[in-house]
Amino acid sequence: MTPIVIKTIQFFLSLSLLIVLHELGHFIPAKLFKTRVEKFYLFFDVKFSLFKKKIGETVYGIGWLPLGGYVKISGMIDESMDKEQMKEEPKPWEFRSKPAWQRLIIMLGGVTVNFILAVIIFIGLVFTYGEQYIANDSLKDGIWVTEKSLGDELGVKTGDKVLSVDGKKIEALQQILPEMVYGESYTIERDGQVIEKKIPVDFIQTLSEDKDKARFIYYRVPFVISAIPKKSPNVDSGLQKGDAVVEMAGTPVEYKDQVIPILEANKGGTVPVKVRRNGELVDLTLNVSEEAALGVGLGMTPEEYKEAGYLEQKTLKYSFLESIPAGWNKGVKTLTDYIRGMKKIFNPDTGAYKEVGGFAAIGGMFPDTWNWPAFWATTAFISIILAFMNILPIPALDGGHVAFLLYEMVTGRKPSDKFLEYAQMIGFFILIALLLFANGNDLYKWLFK
Repeated sequence: MTPIVIKTIQFFLSLSLLIVLHELGHFIPAKLFKTRVEKFYLFFDVKFSLFKKKIGETVYGIGWLPLGGYVKISGMIDESMDKEQMKEEPKPWEFRSKPAWQRLIIMLGGVTVNFILAVIIFIGLVFTYGEQYIANDSLKDGIWVTEKSLGDELGVKTGDKVLSVDGKKIEALQQILPEMVYGESYTIERDGQVIEKKIPVDFIQTLSEDKDKARFIYYRVPFVISAIPKKSPNVDSGLQKGDAVVEMAGTPVEYKDQVIPILEANKGGTVPVKVRRNGELVDLTLNVSEEAALGVGLGMTPEEYKEAGYLEQKTLKYSFLESIPAGWNKGVKTLTDYIRGMKKIFNPDTGAYKEVGGFAAIGGMFPDTWNWPAFWATTAFISIILAFMNILPIPALDGGHVAFLLYEMVTGRKPSDKFLEYAQMIGFFILIALLLFANGNDLYKWLFK
């Protein structure tokens, strides 16, 4: 299967699971409070259904329009806009006949299930796989900025040690970029001096303009030979696995980032080097390809990195009981970060609104090969997104119903059915506009970027 097919399958599998469980979050409390549920649908059944079957008083089905799903609850002003039913006298089994607190629980059920599902997935992931990260404070000589233009825009360069973002200490190397995307300021150590810097307000837009280079903060890779392939131009140069290059073209070197400009200056030729081998220095002459490469592999084992003092890769293992708070904290952190990102979107100066995406963007989040940990992590993230988006106080969303119910509970006055009908229509048009904007962004990027 091609990567696009694999992504598409994962997208629909994840979306179907999330929609069914979200609607189940409304369905279960509705049934507990003896409220009639007329329909339970995956996707929308405009004009016709791909499948439907009535069991008891509820019709279960699959629609043909994959824009979401729904449960139709009797006596509720929802996307069905069933005005005829609302003209009749309220029945005991209808939503509108139930106490406000019961209606509130029914409406909060979907987003609650979405968040709990994400937490359960995170619990499963940390329990099964643990967490691996490179300890930020273990980096011997700071970070490697692989894209100088992005580094200049942000104000960081190779060798810097990033200490904190918005006053929060950075524990893992992998946290640096995500925190900077959402942050406003950061602290680095450069040449022994601690420096405070501001994050450009439009930095998130700068990153998005070249997604292939967006991951530009890395650990500095020691120039230690891990492999010499048979097709390497240096297979007969005397170079050996484990050699550490310490000098090239007369210049002391230790890391790959120091070697790259020297190879660029000598591509297609040769370059003299000194390597450390078993504690001794050995002089060699290496061939440089036209692509400015030596044709060798670099790297060390995690134990070797730690023993040499370059960095430390930590692995956290959790018992089942330990994984529960770890999964909860991961869910809360994911939701918090998403809210921080939404604040950026609503600030036009950041340019983040240009990165709002629709179905193509969501589908692109999945890996292009079958990777179950990545699939479940992505599903958990999308579940958090659905929970947040659905609780927004927009009529036609769960959050809109919740807002009106809270108003009723606080004031003791229920909004009129006519008002709720108009609000539902306005909310529906808002959602259509957002849907068109998000998917329009996807189409624009596909056509012009």
